[in-house]
Amino acid sequence: MPEFQTSPGTRDILPPDAARWRALTGEFAAVVEPAGYRAIVPPMFEDLGVFLRLGEATDVVTKEMYDFEDKGGRRVALRPEHTASVCRAFVQHRPVEPWKVWYSGPNFRYEKPQAGRYRQFDQVGIEVLGPDDPLLDVEVISLAWDFFVGLGLRGVELRVNSLGDAGDRQRYADELARHFGGHRAEMSAAALETLERNPLRVLDSKRPEDAAAIVSAPSMRDHLSRAAVEHFAAVTAGLAEIGVPHRIDDRLVRGLDYYRRTTFEFVATALPGAQDAIGGGGRYDGLVADLGGPETPGVGFALGVDRTLLACDAEGCFAAPDGEVEVFVVDTTGGSVAMHITRELRRIGRSADRAWDARSMKAQMKAADRSGARVAVIVGSDEAAGGTCIVRNLGDSQQTTIARSDLPAHLDAVLGSPA
Repeated sequence: MPEFQTSPGTRDILPPDAARWRALTGEFAAVVEPAGYRAIVPPMFEDLGVFLRLGEATDVVTKEMYDFEDKGGRRVALRPEHTASVCRAFVQHRPVEPWKVWYSGPNFRYEKPQAGRYRQFDQVGIEVLGPDDPLLDVEVISLAWDFFVGLGLRGVELRVNSLGDAGDRQRYADELARHFGGHRAEMSAAALETLERNPLRVLDSKRPEDAAAIVSAPSMRDHLSRAAVEHFAAVTAGLAEIGVPHRIDDRLVRGLDYYRRTTFEFVATALPGAQDAIGGGGRYDGLVADLGGPETPGVGFALGVDRTLLACDAEGCFAAPDGEVEVFVVDTTGGSVAMHITRELRRIGRSADRAWDARSMKAQMKAADRSGARVAVIVGSDEAAGGTCIVRNLGDSQQTTIARSDLPAHLDAVLGSPA
């Protein structure tokens, strides 16, 4: 066993899986950029105070943060999610509103690893800061829906809820505290611990002993202000109008304390119940002010790359892209000719590879077969002297000799134009 291996909760993402990750990010950008979202790359660590605004009653803050003192004596934390960093950037740079951005990158949380959940995990997502329009919520949700559909996923369920305004949420939390307080005898120890910190989070419990108390718990919708009710009605009506299927889930609260009004989650029905959440988001209208900025509404979502790809695997869609080269150059004259040909082919958009270390013709042809290339370009001493090359179809071994200057046109005829 090697002396050094990946740390618990992390892993190496090797080819071809790494190419699939890159392709997924490209698909995401292709969906959100036409809607006016532009990429942002925030730092992977921030002042600890940025993330404390996520809510000091949340597991992310109390148990999962990678925080430490740097060499300058500053208390910093590795980024556990992107939204707080985006809001900090908004406060610092004060861009023109509405500010529409998208991101892709790793986050870090010290939690128990499981299928599709690691201590370093990647997400893609969007954030919009400025408008309070419920139809913006509809746009945000629909972009995530369109992304999943574009990947080929069909077993995705959208669940939506409203957490109301700040006062609504607190009143509901107080009501839940009273309700669950009356069921302490039958509830799990973990749920009782959560109850002390954040009664809303008890609704997330999947433990059998908590089920009865959760089922009989009061509903959030009975504690919403008139404005919150109207906002949520406009969101659900908008989703229905554009044909995005959804269901209202009164027990959906999400994991971070900054959510207000609209909250939503995407569930992959092809995955096991404990691992079926592949993304979600909502409104966080107070977060910018908590970070020292003006009162600024915000809405967005984050989608888990690992869980999304697991869902794709379960449904048999969005396979890894073909990473094979088109052309393999075999050069038995020492390698200089292969250097020039591969360089010329790459300049015109062809993917091309070659063998190394002046290997024999037989060894180079084996390498060509392993490469997955469709054709081999072969140059021996006679071809080098005559300015020609042999183009061999690696599928049926048919070959022809052509002038090297004709190689680009010949490959166009055989392979089609470069992508």
